[in-house]
Amino acid sequence: MARPAALDAEAVAAALAAPDAPAWDLVDGQLVKVVACASFPAALDFVMTVGGLAEQADHHPDIDIRWRTVRLALVTHDAGGITELDFSLARAIDALT
Repeated sequence: MARPAALDAEAVAAALAAPDAPAWDLVDGQLVKVVACASFPAALDFVMTVGGLAEQADHHPDIDIRWRTVRLALVTHDAGGITELDFSLARAIDALT
């Protein structure tokens, strides 16, 4: 399956300002979300659920877990930027939080 092209800065800004925009921040060219969980086991469960969504989408975020805090970053590396895949997965992850 061919990956979509990277969105330009204006398209990313417009997508983040849209009414259905995911609740993520633009940081260093990536969509980033930090989620505080109730406990370390809850953080692990959250990561496993995100992993399932990522596998379904065949698109995988960078994940950093620190005790109860999970940092997710989305960018389509092979496209060299943020694509619709990133926004789609971000919305799916938002539905978990």
